[in-house]
Amino acid sequence: MGDQGTGSGAIGLKRELVKSQCHQKKHLFHSWFQFLVLFCLVLFVLCYTLSNSSQPWLASLPLHKHYQRIFNRTNKVFQPPAYRVHPKHRVKLNGIPETTEIPTVSPTGIQYHQAYARNYHFIMDNEEVCKTKIPFLVLMVPVAPHNVQARDAIRETWGKRSVVQGEVVLTLFLLGSSGGANVEQQQEKLIQENLQHHDLIQSDFMDTYLNLTIKTMVIMDWLATHCRTAAYAMKIDSDMFLNIDNLVIMLQKPGIPKMNYLTGLLMWNRPVVRSKDSKWYVPEEMYPEATYPTYTLGMGYIFSNDLPEKFVGISKSIKPFNIEDAYIGMCIKKLGYAPTSPPNPSQFRAYNTRYDRCEYSKIITYILGSPQELVKYWTDLKKPGPPC
Repeated sequence: MGDQGTGSGAIGLKRELVKSQCHQKKHLFHSWFQFLVLFCLVLFVLCYTLSNSSQPWLASLPLHKHYQRIFNRTNKVFQPPAYRVHPKHRVKLNGIPETTEIPTVSPTGIQYHQAYARNYHFIMDNEEVCKTKIPFLVLMVPVAPHNVQARDAIRETWGKRSVVQGEVVLTLFLLGSSGGANVEQQQEKLIQENLQHHDLIQSDFMDTYLNLTIKTMVIMDWLATHCRTAAYAMKIDSDMFLNIDNLVIMLQKPGIPKMNYLTGLLMWNRPVVRSKDSKWYVPEEMYPEATYPTYTLGMGYIFSNDLPEKFVGISKSIKPFNIEDAYIGMCIKKLGYAPTSPPNPSQFRAYNTRYDRCEYSKIITYILGSPQELVKYWTDLKKPGPPC
């Protein structure tokens, strides 16, 4: 019995020792676990601080570089998703590989989408033109780099005068970059042309028809950053007849708004062209709606000069498509405004079948067939004697 009691006591003592050791191990495990959690938390805060620090020396630390990659991948979750761009609308930017997915994280690459104006840079400029005199009206003419004839015709006609109806008017040409084998030769010609006329602005996007939306948004960016003091601006195509006197007279009317104003030849409920054979083709992936919002026909529209900055800003959230005037319609709609009909809508004309001096003295715009027509009609309109 004594031996049995002693054996039972020894067994009980062993059990207590085992329990005590297990308890100590659990306590030690919990302590280590708490330490590891605390360490990870401190490490996370430290890495986050390093990732957001503006100190240049932090960027050189290996730990910072490693965790910066982690944070960049994590941050993508909270950014707007990239979308697919139609292959026809793609361009290459400064050696960045051409892809269907548009990156949204790299500050040195493509931001937002390919029509966002501030993805591009001015490689030829006339920064002082809006500083020497404050313009009442700036005429911005998108034109192909090689189209010297159109530029010269405009310089001889409606772009010649710097003061119209007592108001300062400025005419500038916006160009993209050339392609082809003679790029350097073409660029040298443009440099010489600008030295002579001081009216060329060139950006580094590829100048193609399908990049007209980019071209238009670059115009808006230039106005927003280089010519804020102007009262009004007009985007006008290079094949247009513009009765500049009638335009300035219209803008001088007391009822013309000075802010949030967009006018021209209005287009209502225009269907989106889905035929791939048309140059106005827009696939559903770029613009899914069946009709465009109300917009002003791209041949020539006028806007108060507060709008360019707003257009550039709101364009961040609007998918680009290659119908530039309808894209501006999307921008102004998303801003909460709408294009306004001009005081006399009949002054904004598209194509005509024949020249009539009396009629041309009353209108503001007409689309022409050639630079030679522009010079011929302008010369006739301005000859002495009443037009009607």
